[in-house]
Amino acid sequence: MRIRAQMGMVMNLDKCIGCHTCSVTCKNVWTNRRGTEYVWFNNVETKPGRGYPRDYEDQERWKGGWELDKHGRLRLRAGGKLKKLATIFHNPDLPTLDDYYEPWTYDYEHLISAPSSDVQPVAQPISQVTGDPLKLERGPNWDDDLAGSETSAALDVDRRGLEEQVRIEFEQAFMMYLPRICEHCINPSCVASCPSGAMYKREEDGIVLVDQEACRSWRYCVSGCPYKKVYFNWQTGKAEKCNLCYPRLEAGLPTVCSETCVGRLRHLGVVLIDSDRVEQAASVPDEHDLLQAQLSLFLDPEDPEVRAQARRDGIADDWIEAARRSPVYALAKRFGVALPLHPEYRTLPMVWYVPPLSPVESLIEHTLDPDAGADDVFGTIEQLRIPVEYLASFLSAGDPEPVRASLRRLMTMRAYMRAKNLHGEAEAQVAHDVGMSVEDLEEMYQQVAIADYHDRYVLPKRHGELSASVLVDQGACGIDFTQPGVQAPDPAGAAEGPAEDFDLRRYLVEPMRGEEGSPDGR
Repeated sequence: MRIRAQMGMVMNLDKCIGCHTCSVTCKNVWTNRRGTEYVWFNNVETKPGRGYPRDYEDQERWKGGWELDKHGRLRLRAGGKLKKLATIFHNPDLPTLDDYYEPWTYDYEHLISAPSSDVQPVAQPISQVTGDPLKLERGPNWDDDLAGSETSAALDVDRRGLEEQVRIEFEQAFMMYLPRICEHCINPSCVASCPSGAMYKREEDGIVLVDQEACRSWRYCVSGCPYKKVYFNWQTGKAEKCNLCYPRLEAGLPTVCSETCVGRLRHLGVVLIDSDRVEQAASVPDEHDLLQAQLSLFLDPEDPEVRAQARRDGIADDWIEAARRSPVYALAKRFGVALPLHPEYRTLPMVWYVPPLSPVESLIEHTLDPDAGADDVFGTIEQLRIPVEYLASFLSAGDPEPVRASLRRLMTMRAYMRAKNLHGEAEAQVAHDVGMSVEDLEEMYQQVAIADYHDRYVLPKRHGELSASVLVDQGACGIDFTQPGVQAPDPAGAAEGPAEDFDLRRYLVEPMRGEEGSPDGR
């Protein structure tokens, strides 16, 4: 058993209000330059919907991720070395700009300089790629709040085969928000797809990055990623992706999208994984077993043998302690309420989601009685407006049982805590009915309902004395884009800072202001 630390994230979808603050702050920090106008490392999609880029979940078309060959061994869906060599100058599985959208700005100068007239001047959309006038046809949030429309929900890839369960008539329409970033997978297909070795997974925390100097513009990483979270910078000719704000994480601070999230729905933490069994876990024959296979990689940080082996494998004590307090481990494995996005891609993703339970109040009104039985709670799950089968189509490889188990625990937690707060007592049996103790329910309530800053973000600082050489061996980490006025901050924190016209370190390392309990003391 070889133990490695893996950084992960959990998002509570019940709390996402679709404000896109995470997307805007991420773009302002990481993709506000020439060549990345269409790039959104973080985006928020409306479900049901087609997503961004359009229909990215249709792997029959894009051939991203992994599959098993006839011998039960893992192979890339897009083909191996010979297939890539044969299509090296024409990749048929590569999305075009039209699958994203052609970014635009407006002719604001015309609004300012237009002469006096009886007609209101109009700002013409202008392509940020060609500079020509543009007819707007789609954008990154083109489906926003349109989950009941024929043009959005009806074409959702996850709805295929579930037309009866997921109806789009007004009376049965529903919607939810799905924030997405790079999954920083344990078994990343983008890394395996890269012919030049520019994509790599960091040894110390599992973050997947791009070596900008080694990138040769083959773009197989773009087509190999089933989540389509690797982008091509058409100005520099390099691949770029979410780097999980690693300069902030190294300083013990959360990602920009997490720090600025209005709903406080994101949790960040470290889990200890058995890296020797990754291929075995990703190769289980039945897709429905992939969730448990991945969970089996997560090692119990309370186990003395695990802690001892982690020390022998070079993991520092404060990282082991952070793994013990990790909200990711708690929500994914201890409480079993967080689920991975499309585990059937076999990449073992490390961004997990707590499925949405609302709208629910009108349905569980009768379950808030402390004397209500478990059957009342469980029966309500099947009546929720968001069909369980639909959630399962993208959170558990189509198996509804893990989704049901998660929703039952969440609903039981709500009923239990409401009865306790309103009546002063609650029946402990409801916790046992969902395989939990009362203490577990109350700890889960602390995490998913009222978690403060330090509950949501348990982030050990980087040990430069242990891992500084790793960055030298693996190359640049995708932060130096050769843009005038911007230089990469020193990973160990010794650099004086970037050039005078853009203080990159201020945006990446200094904590945001305003949330009670944040490191600035406010």
